[in-house]
Amino acid sequence: MVAAGGRLVAEGPDGLLASQGQQDGPIPHFEFSTDELSQADQFDAWRHNFAPMLDLTPTGDRPDLMVGRQVIWDLGCLAFTSISTEALHFASLPGRVRRDALDHWMLTLILDGEASTVAGERSFEGGAGEVQLHPLGQPFEGHVTDSHMLMLLIPRDFFQEQAGALSLAEFSTLGGGMGLLLADYIIGLARRLPRLTVADLPAIAAATRAMILACISPSPDHLDEAKAPISIMLLERARQYINANLYNPNLDNDMLCRALGISRTRLYRLFEPSGGVMRYILHRRLLDAHSKLADPAETRRIFEIAEQRGFNDGAEFSRAFRREFGYSPSEVRSRGMGAIPARPLADLAALEPVERLGQLLRRLQS
Repeated sequence: MVAAGGRLVAEGPDGLLASQGQQDGPIPHFEFSTDELSQADQFDAWRHNFAPMLDLTPTGDRPDLMVGRQVIWDLGCLAFTSISTEALHFASLPGRVRRDALDHWMLTLILDGEASTVAGERSFEGGAGEVQLHPLGQPFEGHVTDSHMLMLLIPRDFFQEQAGALSLAEFSTLGGGMGLLLADYIIGLARRLPRLTVADLPAIAAATRAMILACISPSPDHLDEAKAPISIMLLERARQYINANLYNPNLDNDMLCRALGISRTRLYRLFEPSGGVMRYILHRRLLDAHSKLADPAETRRIFEIAEQRGFNDGAEFSRAFRREFGYSPSEVRSRGMGAIPARPLADLAALEPVERLGQLLRRLQS
């Protein structure tokens, strides 16, 4: 799978997976490269490609130049990507996070090059053969040299009640024997993907979940403060409670405080990075409504879908929906915008290459 120059490639057509028979076909992939762009457009395109998750800024004397190559594999409930990039600065998007509430983890194996990250008072570095874990929902910034890396993008719901284990290892380089074992697994997955089929996706997800949980242990630095892991576990419980009660019209701050047994002040601090509790609940309800509206099998009226999610005024729902996504609920229904496909990549093939990563991240969040 690793071709000359370290570029990750895979054989097979970029076809849509529309029928049951195609489940035995290879897992499709999508490639994006700045090689085919004019020099003046290279870095802007590379930045746009990563804009849903990171803000990139150039280094060097020619900020418009950027040699970058990426391959995206849609694993259904995960995203796997190979990235070759020239040196650049990166930063998380706190303002964007409050809008989109991306809860993904970014698990990165550096194959060649070095990366450094600063997150508040924490800082850590990583080099070839090392795995790093970044939470996209928290502020951080850093720098990467000319590098080749493999990256898993993992939605928080992928681990459900085990999510606290990953939260304890956030903002760290995973060392030791278990870190090396996880690196070997990620490399092995990259090599085997061309020989696997769509029917293998559930097994890939199960094996990946098991390996990550087995290899990631809490960082001693994170355990120095007793309050940190307690807050992490409370936040995970709160998110699970919200998801389980998303249609409950009484879901609010007081209901969450009673369920978790904490004060309003403590609850506010937990959800401050997401713009507050009610902002987080609103976003989850709008995402859920978007998914239903894009589903061709969903025949209920728009107002009925909105009402189930706590909107008693159709105009209010339409305004909130447009503010969140930039288009109306009726446009989603009439054009099938943003539909979550029954097979991977059905919503990626028709997009411009620089738009695919962002669409995949939003689909994982939904």
